[in-house]
Amino acid sequence: MHKNDAIAIFKEHNLNGEQIFIAYFEKEDNKWNWKGTRGAEWDTPVQWSSMYEVPYIYSGAISDESISEVNVGDKIAKIIKVEDNKRFWYGISDVKDAEVKIVKKDGTQETVEEINEELLKDWHK
Repeated sequence: MHKNDAIAIFKEHNLNGEQIFIAYFEKEDNKWNWKGTRGAEWDTPVQWSSMYEVPYIYSGAISDESISEVNVGDKIAKIIKVEDNKRFWYGISDVKDAEVKIVKKDGTQETVEEINEELLKDWHK
């Protein structure tokens, strides 16, 4: 992000249930300009998403307590505890297609695709 830019993270309860969002703002001529927002839900096939323009902000919701770290490319993402076992992470990258990896408490690592295909198969059955 540029100096003096900002992000806001907020929860919302709507028809889709509880969601969490990250919004990106740029300050231009002493005015805040909204540049983009991405949302996430817990326990869905969508494991993360990213904004479509620089800075690419990757984010997702996690409820797996065995996850200790999330990496976006070569950078460690920020993890925020929301409530109980619900957490939200975000990472900023200059790379459009950065690799997202999780690190578990036991040290194992795995690349995380944007969509969990296995969970998607049974999603609305």
